[in-house]
Amino acid sequence: MPANGVMVVDKPAGWTSHDVVARMRRLVGERSIGHLGTLDPMATGVLPLVLGRMTRLSQFYRASEKAYEGTIRLGLATDTYDCDGYPVGEPQEVKVTLEEVAAVASVFRGLISQTPPPFSAKKVKGVPAYKLARKKQEVELQPVEVEVKEFAILGLDGDLVEFRSRVSSGTYLRSLAHELGQKLGVGAHLASLRRTAVAEFTLEQSHTLEQVAEAVGQGRLEELLVHPRRVLPEIPSVTADDEAVGKIRHGRSLNLPEMSRSKFVKVFAGQAELICIASRVAGTLFHPKVVLL
Repeated sequence: MPANGVMVVDKPAGWTSHDVVARMRRLVGERSIGHLGTLDPMATGVLPLVLGRMTRLSQFYRASEKAYEGTIRLGLATDTYDCDGYPVGEPQEVKVTLEEVAAVASVFRGLISQTPPPFSAKKVKGVPAYKLARKKQEVELQPVEVEVKEFAILGLDGDLVEFRSRVSSGTYLRSLAHELGQKLGVGAHLASLRRTAVAEFTLEQSHTLEQVAEAVGQGRLEELLVHPRRVLPEIPSVTADDEAVGKIRHGRSLNLPEMSRSKFVKVFAGQAELICIASRVAGTLFHPKVVLL
């Protein structure tokens, strides 16, 4: 039976996001699987996967807010801006206070211009930057505007800074750590990172790959999927009758009088089967934009 749904995986350290997708494909026997936002190999935490027909919802998550918690080690910069890289320059003595770190961190809140790390998936003339960086070729990445909604410094233990952050899509926490070290004058790199949320998906909903494997073996994979009614909560829902389902199946528009103020509508057949995302054409007339039948 095809696997269709959204599953939140707690990505383990040392795995790429692609590794997790490949493992999930083998576990559930479904080729059509994607993820909603790459996590670096050293990072752990929330990696939402879309399975089967639900991969068609990926377009609604391209600008999703993300939340993290982690640590930054002061006193040493690395070429990757994280603990997987090689040191850049000599280690620096760290003599900063929690108040000083918090004051510098406040500079990064709001809309900022951020240069992605040289070891990143950002493309330079069609080639991922990390491939050029590994060949010791010069990488010139253009700054992009991102939004740091929260960058809270929670503690300082020696040279280790504990933080919590909420950021817009495309923000690199590695760059935040690197630039924090630059402004403090001691250098820094991201020591650990755990993603706690992507859009509406949280750690509380997540499952380890071991838990997924166990559920597959017991024939209860569906229990681990996010209930379709909890997907895209900002879009209102309607339950379609048989006539409306027939129209959607054939790509025809339908009239939804109670949804005249909405741009998009989630259309369900029964309580748990999401059959389409419809977009408003005019007035109360909606056209199937993404059909999941």
